Amino acid sequence: MSDIRERIARRVAKFFKDGDLVNLGIGLPTLVADYLPEGLEIDFHGENGVIGLGKAPDEDSIDKDIYNAGVQPATLLPGASCFDSAMSFSIIRGGHVDVTVLGALEVDQEGSLANWIIPGKLVPGMGGAMDLVAGARTVIVATEHCTKTGDSKILKSCILPLTAYRKVNYIVTELCVLEVTSNGLLLLETAPGITPEEVQAKTQATLIVPETVGCME
Repeated sequence: MSDIRERIARRVAKFFKDGDLVNLGIGLPTLVADYLPEGLEIDFHGENGVIGLGKAPDEDSIDKDIYNAGVQPATLLPGASCFDSAMSFSIIRGGHVDVTVLGALEVDQEGSLANWIIPGKLVPGMGGAMDLVAGARTVIVATEHCTKTGDSKILKSCILPLTAYRKVNYIVTELCVLEVTSNGLLLLETAPGITPEEVQAKTQATLIVPETVGCME
């Protein structure tokens, strides 16, 4: 795993509070479970029908019947509960998920998210992303700041088909932590050695930079 992805996952984990019910999207967000602060007690929800997911298993202890929603081998913690998809999505749609963490193809200054399809490319489906972003109390986007070609993923307005409109609360990248506000994207923290000017240079959206900007740890 790259240092970039680890930095993002570690910072996202610091958003959680004791007792939170958290759903992690596929890809980079699944790494967050490996970096929980010591002593923090939360429950991970999988939309395939489980509360109480644990860390990824070692190769020699994989149980073929236990997977997360991204079809990756998973473990169950003591006291975990399994149920059908109808119950799982009732939990999501009923507003019982405290935090959801999702990746992004694009996210914009109004908090809109595009993460499920690039027109013309075959995808298996949108999964539970639309329900999660609409139903969770706090929505965190965990993503690398730019695409592989160097284009910013953080835009003034999303171009790709939306997963959700104005639902994102925070954006965490390897460069910074942003809060979505009614006035735009507020720069809360920058990575060590990174200046606000460097973050802005790699961000299409215009950032709000306060007098004091924190440092990502």
